[in-house]
Amino acid sequence: MTGSAEGIELLIRAARPTNAYEETMQRLLQSVRLGMIGPGERLPAERDLATMLKVSRDTVREALATLAEAGYVVSRRGRYGGTFVVEQIPPDATFGSASTAPAAGEVEDVTTLRRVLEVGAAREAAGRELSAEDRAALAHALEECSASEAAAYRRLDSRLHLLIAELSGSASLVPLVANLRTRVNALLEEIPVLQPNIVHSNDQHRAIVAAILAGRPESAAEAMLEHVEGSSALLRGFLSRQ
Repeated sequence: MTGSAEGIELLIRAARPTNAYEETMQRLLQSVRLGMIGPGERLPAERDLATMLKVSRDTVREALATLAEAGYVVSRRGRYGGTFVVEQIPPDATFGSASTAPAAGEVEDVTTLRRVLEVGAAREAAGRELSAEDRAALAHALEECSASEAAAYRRLDSRLHLLIAELSGSASLVPLVANLRTRVNALLEEIPVLQPNIVHSNDQHRAIVAAILAGRPESAAEAMLEHVEGSSALLRGFLSRQ
């Protein structure tokens, strides 16, 4: 459908250092939530979406499967089949109560703080000479987070990020990151826990930890920035009301 294709293309933004899956999720979610692809309308075919969004068909397929799991789209087979927006958008995306909606600009404010604090923490941690005990603790925190059930994931995710802040060598940084993680988790509680997102998050965690343990500050910072921007892309997609 022409309107659907135009809706997707309108939301293509300048490339950010983020994961292709998460960026695709953001664009598709915003297209649905802003009404550029209306309830009951069919999305462009996977190959067309891949071309428009400049990602692989596998990435598009994974993003669409996640959206279907979250209740935003449904797949239909047959001559007139395809992927369609559901008639009723899930209530978690509409914030039926104003008291539960994040304050305007909260996602962007949190993202800016994460760029400053968490990206900086990863860079500093990678630039230090870590003890054997520190290295073992970091590897263990990564393992626990990667192996956790969905219900415990955000707690163990926060623990890993706090440990990275601690390994930066700045005692003052840890409470700042702890307060920030509280705000991050409050935002994450407003969106579904999606298994593909956890998989991507774990991949990003491994890249961050590997760079820290290898003593590569800039690589650690780049990996953390990708992680921060990936999380923010999903939050913008689900929570943006603009």
